[in-house]
Amino acid sequence: MYQVKDLTQLTVKDLWQEVKSEEDWWGEIDQGVLRMVKLILESSLEAELIEYLQASRYVRTEARRGYRNGYYERDLFCQYGVIKALRIPRARTSYESRILPNYRRRQSKINRMIRDMFLRGVSTRQVGTILEQVWGQSVSAQTVSNVCQSLDQEVKAYQSRKIKDHYQYLLCDGIYLKVRGALKVYRKLVLVVYGISREGKKELIDFRQASAESESQWEAFLRNLYSRGLEGKDCQLIVIDGCKGLRRALEIVYSYIPVQRCWAHKLRNVANHIRRKDQKESLKQARRIYLAENRKAAVQAFREWKSQWQDQYPKAISCLENDLDELLNFLDCPVSHRVKIRTTNAIERAFREVRRRTRTMNCFTNSKSVDRIIYGVISHLNKSWKDKPLPNFTQ
Repeated sequence: MYQVKDLTQLTVKDLWQEVKSEEDWWGEIDQGVLRMVKLILESSLEAELIEYLQASRYVRTEARRGYRNGYYERDLFCQYGVIKALRIPRARTSYESRILPNYRRRQSKINRMIRDMFLRGVSTRQVGTILEQVWGQSVSAQTVSNVCQSLDQEVKAYQSRKIKDHYQYLLCDGIYLKVRGALKVYRKLVLVVYGISREGKKELIDFRQASAESESQWEAFLRNLYSRGLEGKDCQLIVIDGCKGLRRALEIVYSYIPVQRCWAHKLRNVANHIRRKDQKESLKQARRIYLAENRKAAVQAFREWKSQWQDQYPKAISCLENDLDELLNFLDCPVSHRVKIRTTNAIERAFREVRRRTRTMNCFTNSKSVDRIIYGVISHLNKSWKDKPLPNFTQ
């Protein structure tokens, strides 16, 4: 027992330490809250049944619409903890409670928390462990999977919504993920379109699973976006990584919008044709091309680079020269925008978040689980970007 020599010097803090530990103190508070919530909830359910029956206990009236049928007990996992043996009144005729729907054993807020933890990278087994540590109630891995199936309807709504045609720049790319098939694990491609509006607001517009980065797959995806409103009337540039199938699809769907080839991908291709000892110096000079103030200066920088390295690496020179026009399209845009649109780095950063989320998973169990994870990551990123426009566009 805590000893205090002078009672006049006994403070609230001393008294609190003398009575019990911090864990015991908060434990009693939690239990008190749960008892109060249980009382309020049982009273509310009782009042709801009276309203449904149009009659209180032992009251005879012509307005009565049914009769009571006793009680049953249920444990309810809510935001305050687990309410044990909650008494729920019932009627002889079936009715749906607005307060506590039939078969509901977890509050909607708990289900949302389970889903959010799963989307942030917590495995289905670890979700139950975390909930047990916080609230003393665990859930099974199957329960987590069942809760996350609610994302299927959200994915369907997301991929069929109307799209605002207010994007100044579009970036297109794809990411491969591993999916378990009937006999083996195979790579599944996800096509993604990213947009930047005139106000500098970023958004991952949509995604679709595909079998390959072919012209037909990209065309089907782009036509779907076009039919939902993304006509590209205000779009000045579409940035791609050099995929031939995507390039041909853009010629069909968005044939009047200039295409910008990604400098990062192109310089990696150029480096493949240069010996390692010369890569650093050669690529350093090649970067002067996209850092030029205008197209004329960029062409002059290319000629200087070509004259120095043509004899040693003719394949590297032709690799860049063949696509030079599309590599310089971004120079027709405002100077403050160029750093964001000369590469596909913006969409690649979003892909890094997807890989971070899926790093703990060997592979996806099926295609639907791919959609759920991709949608969850995209929704999280779009929400975090909502009030954070790019400074290059707002200044």
